[in-house]
Amino acid sequence: MNNKSPFRYFKTSPEIIRLAVMMYVRFPISLRNAEDLLHERGIDICHETVRYWWNKFGPMFSGEIRKNRTYPSQNYSKWKWHLDEVFVKINGETHYLWRAVDHEGEVLEAFVSKRRNRK
Repeated sequence: MNNKSPFRYFKTSPEIIRLAVMMYVRFPISLRNAEDLLHERGIDICHETVRYWWNKFGPMFSGEIRKNRTYPSQNYSKWKWHLDEVFVKINGETHYLWRAVDHEGEVLEAFVSKRRNRK
């Protein structure tokens, strides 16, 4: 079985790529703010590099997080979530972005719909 690293063609270490992607995903910051925070830590990369890494490695990291996440039992009283609705414009059309967010602020699920209701 041949397990090739998805980072094999990148000069930057996997730890820095993971830090940049997780910093952008976990905190509500822009790509340029992520670039500035990494620059303060001595990592000189462009905001477009963070965007490219997010597009390339984001699904892989989210799969690892979901796989390692421990789900509390349904009767655990402190485990709560809420549904967040946001209006977004995509190609000039209004769409609805729905997100299920847990009590720690982590997005459990998200989807975009053209209509507010399912009817």
